[in-house]
Amino acid sequence: MRWPRQMMSLLFVLTLLAGPPIVLLSLVGAPIQGWPTAAQAQEWVQNPLTEQSLTAALTIAAWLVWLLLAYTVTIRMLTRLSTTVSWLRRMPLPTPWQATAGGIAGAAVFGVSSHAITAPPPPPTQPVAAGTFGDADNPRSSDRDLLANAGINVTGGWLPRDVAEQVSAAAALVWLRRRRSYRPHPPGPPSREDTDLAPLPPTVAAVQAALADSTPPPTEPVATSTGSSPLNRPTVGEAFARAGVGLTGLGAQDAARGLLVTSLLAGRHHPAVSVVVTRAVLAGLLGPIAESLERRLPGLAVIDHLTQAAEFFSGKHPGHGLAGRNQAHRNTQERTNSPGPTLIVDAASATDNAETLASLATASAAVAVLARWPAGQTWQVDPSGRTHHLDGSGSAGPRMCVLTQVTATDLLTVIAHPDPALPEPGASSPSRNPALAGRSPQWKAAQDHPVRFGNDKRRLQLRVLGEPTLLLDGHPVEVRRTAALQVLVFLAAHPDGADTRQLTDAIWPGLPRRSLTGRLYTTLSDLRATIRSRAGATLIEHSDDRYRLDPTAVTVDLWHFHHAVRDATTAVATDATTWKAVIDAYPGDLAARRTWPWLDPIREATRRHVIDAHAALASASPDARQALAWLQAGIRIDPYNADLHTQAVSALITLGDHDAADHLREDYTRRLAAAGILPTDTAFTTATLTGQPAIRTR
Repeated sequence: MRWPRQMMSLLFVLTLLAGPPIVLLSLVGAPIQGWPTAAQAQEWVQNPLTEQSLTAALTIAAWLVWLLLAYTVTIRMLTRLSTTVSWLRRMPLPTPWQATAGGIAGAAVFGVSSHAITAPPPPPTQPVAAGTFGDADNPRSSDRDLLANAGINVTGGWLPRDVAEQVSAAAALVWLRRRRSYRPHPPGPPSREDTDLAPLPPTVAAVQAALADSTPPPTEPVATSTGSSPLNRPTVGEAFARAGVGLTGLGAQDAARGLLVTSLLAGRHHPAVSVVVTRAVLAGLLGPIAESLERRLPGLAVIDHLTQAAEFFSGKHPGHGLAGRNQAHRNTQERTNSPGPTLIVDAASATDNAETLASLATASAAVAVLARWPAGQTWQVDPSGRTHHLDGSGSAGPRMCVLTQVTATDLLTVIAHPDPALPEPGASSPSRNPALAGRSPQWKAAQDHPVRFGNDKRRLQLRVLGEPTLLLDGHPVEVRRTAALQVLVFLAAHPDGADTRQLTDAIWPGLPRRSLTGRLYTTLSDLRATIRSRAGATLIEHSDDRYRLDPTAVTVDLWHFHHAVRDATTAVATDATTWKAVIDAYPGDLAARRTWPWLDPIREATRRHVIDAHAALASASPDARQALAWLQAGIRIDPYNADLHTQAVSALITLGDHDAADHLREDYTRRLAAAGILPTDTAFTTATLTGQPAIRTR
């Protein structure tokens, strides 16, 4: 029933526009009735505050207010009209085949039966914006259109679904590598400053959030990687011609960035080179950061001219260690029968080396020239990634992944080697077991010190360590909205509270904030109403645009955990009881099994406190078997941490159990391989576990 409200709004606006002029003209007359004479002007100067002059001033002010109102309404109408016209221009029209099929389907519907068919109403459409599935050109597209496009719109580009899944998998692998590389040190304050706890770029978070909603695979041709298993070396789009493709149009540069990112993501599980690109093209695509990323991107080979590319493909290139990598590429290619790398060059390289480029095209997964290419196909790419053949037919080609410079750089972050200029995580000396070195420090006996809620008189309890649960008098309270549960966990992790911007950016990353304020208010209102009706209390306080959990109404297990960490940090003497209290206060990972993008840094920081406590207890234990037990307990908390495995292997060797040490080493290597960490990554792990000097890899 929206049309009655719209009609009333229209009548109200018309009344505001027509009413004041009618009243002013009927009561006062025209605003200007000729210019004043010299005598009238002189009289007004001598006596300005007369009844006539005041009436004229008020009349002029009223007309100015009406003109401002009329101007505002006119601008709003023109803006809405322009938006509607732009949308109609971008609305896709059916092709002749689609029109024919639609006519046949319509005839079938009206001719089969006269019985009425009641169909369930379609689900309400959500606003399509950055970080969502759908068509960036048509924010009012239907659900059917969104499923047909089967891609993700992010701020500054569009990604096919399989590329988005590669990004999400690579992001998860980043956090696994950080967990593996962390070196425990003595427990510190709850607020950690580890450099590798920085969150991933916002574009990555937007992709992860968009993938939370299940969507069918793409139905339109997409120039991207294919292949069901991430461990298979896929091609970069079967739509690319072997002779290569020229890219022109407003989206050519963005499409080249998309091809670069897609190819590197597709080959990230293989030691072979995935992309060969000229230095000039890479600088144009990535800007000032190209030189830094050139050294840190696995699978990327940068050349100065196509002659080097020919030498590279033939295995004769001597520079930058490419010969060895090329040999690995040839070996991998022979084993997997996969195509060669993607080649991206500029117009000058293609024109000056046409024959060389043609020969390289037969050994490449794809060849892209950033200009019209007379020797091959040329596609015109629009900013949304849709392509059209410039062969006179004007036929549509596959839709390409398109990324702006900032967006491409954000996505490349998840596959780049760590910056060597940054300190390594946990750079301080790892805690070693002094008992294994023949030292037995004095320490107090550990006592059980579990965190309990039994003596707390507050009726509401929020548990976020493990499965997030809100309890009232010990009984779970149903939180109907997933966003409401996110709000509770987010505020539990931020006791000082969060404002509207922080909440919307965390829960709905990538979406325009102006469209989310109402959604946040609805979520909070529903949550408050639920708590008020069940407990008669206010769970969330709102003051100065900041929301926070009321500490007088709810007790939070994460806050108890931070209190235990603070006690262990500020303890004057080395007391195992305080470290044990940290472990007892940790029943599970923060919001276990939840994949909210904002959660990873906080979850990892919380986990590291527990790892530090286990390592500290193992280091202080005078008994080697007890130290091993603490290390094994720490490994159960984080089965990917290399330092804990190193100490556990050393403890087993010290105890003479070499078979158990070998089994632990092999199990750890298999676990890393199953998670998708390359054999080159496990070189550091193997060296560490065998007591050899550590070789840091990505």
